[in-house]
Amino acid sequence: MSIYTTEITSDKIVSDNPLHNRLLSAYVFADKYIKGDVLELGCGEGRGIDIIMKKSKSYTAIDKISVMTEKLSQKYPNGKFISSSFPPVSDIKDNSFDTILSFQVIEHIKNDKLFMKEIYRILKPGGIALLSTPNINMTLTRNPWHIREYTSNQLKKLASINFKEIMMKGISGNEKVMEYYYDNKKSVSKFKRIDILNLEKHLPNFLYKVPYEILNRMNRKKLESNNSSLVSSISTDDYILCKDSPGNLDLFLILEK
Repeated sequence: MSIYTTEITSDKIVSDNPLHNRLLSAYVFADKYIKGDVLELGCGEGRGIDIIMKKSKSYTAIDKISVMTEKLSQKYPNGKFISSSFPPVSDIKDNSFDTILSFQVIEHIKNDKLFMKEIYRILKPGGIALLSTPNINMTLTRNPWHIREYTSNQLKKLASINFKEIMMKGISGNEKVMEYYYDNKKSVSKFKRIDILNLEKHLPNFLYKVPYEILNRMNRKKLESNNSSLVSSISTDDYILCKDSPGNLDLFLILEK
């Protein structure tokens, strides 16, 4: 069974490579913050587990896709994998983890206030929580898999309900990454011109997911075909953790309890 869509990217699909490495870079940037008992909320296919386990005392992951938590529990017998939706984060006691990671997850969460409250609850005093999510200022088209996307100010405001120690950074890229981004932007604009019925805006998410997935996959393959050397060569080294800016591709939020 394959779980890979254009939303859950694969390191095995060449056209996914720029986005796969963009997502993986969050784990690379998280490395210096990881300590002690670690919880990952929304581990997906386990993209960053190898990085996390090198720095952690223990690793626990929660994800709603049971086929993946079962597969990962076999691959990483020293980790603990729980199949569950959240929030709330059921059966996890208060003040349980030194580090909490949740990358590219909060945009999928309906009750984001409860999600943030739960992160605060289960984080130990002095612990660090790291979250990443797309920067809506750089989003090229509506994503039907996302309930919402954020500006940095919106995400900081949400976090401030529970957290006092908040640092907002962002993930950007070098010339190669931004060349791919602007090639993608041009290509997406061409697809949008075909949408004479404005389905992107009006079609309900559950219906829009089908054309979105087809067109997104077509677009990524087109970008690969147009410049295969660029698409295949982008790595985590081409992404940068930088100061908060409207031009960052992703938001990278650092919270301390």
